[in-house]
Amino acid sequence: MQIGNIKIERPVIVAPMAGVTNGAFRQLCLEFGAGLVCCEMVSDKAIYYCNTKTGKMLELDEDVHPVSLQIFGSDPDTMAYAAKVLDEKTNCDIIDINMGCPVTKVIKTGAGSALMKDEDLACEIVKRVLEVTNKPVTVKMRLGFDCSHLNYLSLAKKLEKLGVAAITLHGRTRSQMYDGTANWEHIKTLKENLSIPVIGNGDIKTVEDYIKYKDYCDGIMIGRGLIGNPFLIQEINNYVDGKENFKVPYSEKIEMCKVHTRKLIDLKGEIPAIREMRGLAPHYITGLYKSSIYKNMMSKINTYEDLDNLLNDYLKVLDEFESQFISSENS
Repeated sequence: MQIGNIKIERPVIVAPMAGVTNGAFRQLCLEFGAGLVCCEMVSDKAIYYCNTKTGKMLELDEDVHPVSLQIFGSDPDTMAYAAKVLDEKTNCDIIDINMGCPVTKVIKTGAGSALMKDEDLACEIVKRVLEVTNKPVTVKMRLGFDCSHLNYLSLAKKLEKLGVAAITLHGRTRSQMYDGTANWEHIKTLKENLSIPVIGNGDIKTVEDYIKYKDYCDGIMIGRGLIGNPFLIQEINNYVDGKENFKVPYSEKIEMCKVHTRKLIDLKGEIPAIREMRGLAPHYITGLYKSSIYKNMMSKINTYEDLDNLLNDYLKVLDEFESQFISSENS
């Protein structure tokens, strides 16, 4: 898939997720073979007012590419300003405009999926952004604000005419939030009506999901399905390359949790990293024997040593369980 002058070599695109797709996770996903990684969305106002925390979020490693930076806002002036900063002062490959975030505090500012209610404003923002950047500009949107107003197709056609390089469509409305199931038939409809790349997003959690929907669009964006499971990227790549997939051993899941944590510590320091891993680490052991007990303990860790000891203890429990299971099968 070609987005402007950027070639996307592999099928999986990592969705922008607040509190998840920081530099550590992006690096991890690229190591597993992601075609494109997207940063956590940043506010145009925060860039305009030189917010220190936001400035840190815009720092990109030289070897982490291709990467997309996503901005959100509802003011054409500050959105254009923010895009110019991304264009001139960061080494991102793509600039993405968020028109899909369903969170109330974003909606109240007129940003995110609230822009689906005002196509003229949405187009004005895109027009202004395109005027100030030489990098490809993409848009991530939803089907509409609610089920009575599915205007994704009309808005997408306008954005294509303006010069947007690709559009990502999440197969839900804003009112659905993340409930129900994503409607991929609408994503297929968008693909059939645009000449620019269409990226499909929503409910991709397995290789089977990818196989089912891969022909509905030009690329697949995965968000929540990768939390605690970056292995899915490699599994999809193996399918594309005609390689056989095997069940990921629990020992690899536990080791990857440690790797993720160490990368996050390198990025943010131990205390903030461990705070974040309290919420992320449990995803690595979902579905494993007695995982609920250890997930609860993960919510109380304070240091890397705490997590390391906890995971090592859990590994012994899993080894013993597997040993007993194999023994009972052989008897």
